[in-house]
Amino acid sequence: MAIGEFGGAPAVPDDNGLLLSAPLYWFYEMSHAALNPSRAWADATRLFFKNPINPLSFTTLGKSVAAACELFERSTRRYGKPEWRISSTLVGAERVPVHVSTVWERPFCRLLHFERTFEHRPKRPQPRLLIVAPMSGHYASLLRGTVEAFLPNHDVYVTEWLDARMIPLSEGGFDLDDYIDYLISILHALGGDISMVAVCQPSVPVMAAVSVMEMDDDPYVPHAMVLMGGPIDTRVNPTAVNTLAERRGIDWFRHHVITKVPFPNPGFMRDVYPGFLQLNGFVSMNLDRHIEAHKQLFLHLVRGDGDSAHKHREFYDEYLAVMDLAAEFYLQTVDTVFVRHALPKGEMTHRGRPVDPGRIKRVALLTIEGEHDDISGVGQTEAAHRLCVNIPPDRRAHWLQPDVGHYGVFNGSRFRSEIAPRIADFVLTMSQPSRIAHDGVGTRRSGKGVALHTV
Repeated sequence: MAIGEFGGAPAVPDDNGLLLSAPLYWFYEMSHAALNPSRAWADATRLFFKNPINPLSFTTLGKSVAAACELFERSTRRYGKPEWRISSTLVGAERVPVHVSTVWERPFCRLLHFERTFEHRPKRPQPRLLIVAPMSGHYASLLRGTVEAFLPNHDVYVTEWLDARMIPLSEGGFDLDDYIDYLISILHALGGDISMVAVCQPSVPVMAAVSVMEMDDDPYVPHAMVLMGGPIDTRVNPTAVNTLAERRGIDWFRHHVITKVPFPNPGFMRDVYPGFLQLNGFVSMNLDRHIEAHKQLFLHLVRGDGDSAHKHREFYDEYLAVMDLAAEFYLQTVDTVFVRHALPKGEMTHRGRPVDPGRIKRVALLTIEGEHDDISGVGQTEAAHRLCVNIPPDRRAHWLQPDVGHYGVFNGSRFRSEIAPRIADFVLTMSQPSRIAHDGVGTRRSGKGVALHTV
């Protein structure tokens, strides 16, 4: 199942949707607490009708009751932060263990290292790769497939943004400027010799961070930055989400979707854009598809199709797990990226200093887009090339992936077979300038779709 809402733009209800006032978060918490006895009853009933000792468990009636109870429990529960569930990877012909550890941490983010333990060092170079996950409502673990695709050939690091609901007010605020500072601090902590992959929403702050570092002649700039389905210029081929954000303006968002974290959460009284509202926006964009998916889950459970039911649970355990965003970051991002289009207009600033992508010279650029992306429209990410005018032509390229939507840009079978190998080749080539060949990344073509071409 594809996701069309992850990371590209603010997902908010339509004009007839939910208008958020401050007490609503409190009512939301109270409703969850009030449903606890019903969830417990539904779960106990499900177990009763699934127990093989119960003769009804073998009947259509018993299976239907158990399925209905499971749907109720799953539809009303609060989904916690998912685990990464990556314990090993295949490097060449060797299955190697993977240990996930935190190597850098700040109040709103931790940097995870997916460390592989080799018995025999692989012959192929293993470039270091920093994957910048979106801070857009879902947890970074939604990039599990992205990480798994890169692990066989890269030393992978991932930003794991933290739930603002769990961060005490005493830790201070967090806005887009802080986000950029975090990225620069991470690159310094890693000591250079690394490439960056920005998945969707981080494309703008990644480009801004690299621009600031180039302006300062920072020695720790990455070898390459890969921007995937990102909203660099949402004026290009605007989607319904882009148009909605621009039409409403920043004041609407400030007055209707920002609230305070209720007691007894650690972030009590922090201003946030709540995850449940973001999820409401996600689901409402494709409501028919989600209703059909849950209808199919009921039928799979009744028929005893365990594999299909497991796939549904696995997907929605991830999809329905959302986190709150710091209000300052959310509002500044909406205003800068989707309302004022500050980056492509040359009006974006960081700590009062202009952000000029034209200063980027040492960092290679690869942009990736999906043919059917309905969140970041085709051309919005490629616009980065018009801003980074001083990157040499042989150090930048663009790829338009056929037959994928927003989610398919960074996950799924086509990502694994067609996009990830191109990123790997680009990163490897740009990490070793002496190995750049005339027939390399810039001229390779696929038997299907749009050529990976220099811009």
